[in-house]
Amino acid sequence: MKNKTTLLIASNNAHKIAEIKQILNGCFDKIISLKEADINCAPEETGETFYENALIKANAVAGSARGCAVLADDTGLCVNALNGEPGVYSARYGGDHDSAKNRKKLLEDLQQKSDRSAYFQTAVVLRYPDGTLFAADGRVDGRILEAETGDNGFGYDCIFFCDELGKSFGNASEAEKNAVSHRSRALRNLLNKLKDN
Repeated sequence: MKNKTTLLIASNNAHKIAEIKQILNGCFDKIISLKEADINCAPEETGETFYENALIKANAVAGSARGCAVLADDTGLCVNALNGEPGVYSARYGGDHDSAKNRKKLLEDLQQKSDRSAYFQTAVVLRYPDGTLFAADGRVDGRILEAETGDNGFGYDCIFFCDELGKSFGNASEAEKNAVSHRSRALRNLLNKLKDN
């Protein structure tokens, strides 16, 4: 399936943009980032759910999108022993968009916990120029390791052990991660919805 439109990814996160471009390769005429579109937009993420934050971003960018479809996502790591934290605060849990500080705080918070089960959750929102919206989500289960392992991925990847892969995302190849990741599942669920419409 090829969507005959340009897709604008509402993000400045280079890792996330590369991941989305790889997963959606060939599905749209062209896929560009905010930087490539020369758009500076970073709305405050005040939502209480991943979907609400993704919708905030999609709507904020839509006004500058110049006829492009806008794809926004919000992703977080939810740890069961911490009542779902860091959740929607994953990017600013220990320091604003400071992955090392975020991981450090999470490992400290889990020191006295025996249950280290966790999951990554992603919500994606696709907004067309006419205001039509499509949304989907994806999830992958695993647990939090006691120390960082692996140099691949980004964010919490090196402390998240993926049950399906039998290794941390930090030790997984790009292809391995994209086969099972929360973001790839959300995007594939989104593509299935587009096929049905």
